[in-house]
Amino acid sequence: MPAEQAGRAVSSRSEVDAFLDAVRSKPSVAAGGRRGRLIFALDATASRRPTWDRACHIQSEMFHETASLGGLDVQLVFYRGFGECKSSKWHSDPDNLGRVMTGVDCLGGQTQIRKVLNHAKGETGRQKVDALIFVGDAFEEDIDAVCHAAGELGVLGVPTFMFHEGGDPIVAGAFRQIARLTGGAYCPFDAGSADRLKELLAAVAVYAAGGRKALADYGTRRGDTVKLLTSQMRR
Repeated sequence: MPAEQAGRAVSSRSEVDAFLDAVRSKPSVAAGGRRGRLIFALDATASRRPTWDRACHIQSEMFHETASLGGLDVQLVFYRGFGECKSSKWHSDPDNLGRVMTGVDCLGGQTQIRKVLNHAKGETGRQKVDALIFVGDAFEEDIDAVCHAAGELGVLGVPTFMFHEGGDPIVAGAFRQIARLTGGAYCPFDAGSADRLKELLAAVAVYAAGGRKALADYGTRRGDTVKLLTSQMRR
């Protein structure tokens, strides 16, 4: 990962503010008492091993924070190796999802973000998906084809929240376009921001389960990063 940590700290703070502001501005979802549905997609190529391990440890936060909102169903999607892109069944229990995640080995390969977006499109065609989280650090695809898939997902009302590890500007540009076309948001993070990543993943899960009001309540209950950032959001 590139250095320039001091410069990125200031940049990351403003971008995280913008990210949560974008989440806050979304309409309410999971109406009528139904459970929220969230796709949790990760790049499982070789460079992702440290972040995959981190995600295994913090994914349960997404479930725990949505229990009072009627619950959350999460599906894991990942790609790795030579054209391998897989999805799990839908899980309503963090321990079950955790066991699936710990059984996955990261393998070298190129990105397959378009497949992830098309998969989400198919899933929401069967039953509404409230949000898609993607965590990755690279982009190696045709941007026009990926943006077309993102636009189709946006038409279906599935916002994609792009979590970008590292400072590659080309990756950042692609991730921003995907987020914008789906009606989602972009947020960078680095190896030293595990706690902030946990809070932000949980924030998206809360949004998926309960919409804007639930996210605002979450920010009020939590201290540190989320409380600080949600206090700056537009009404």
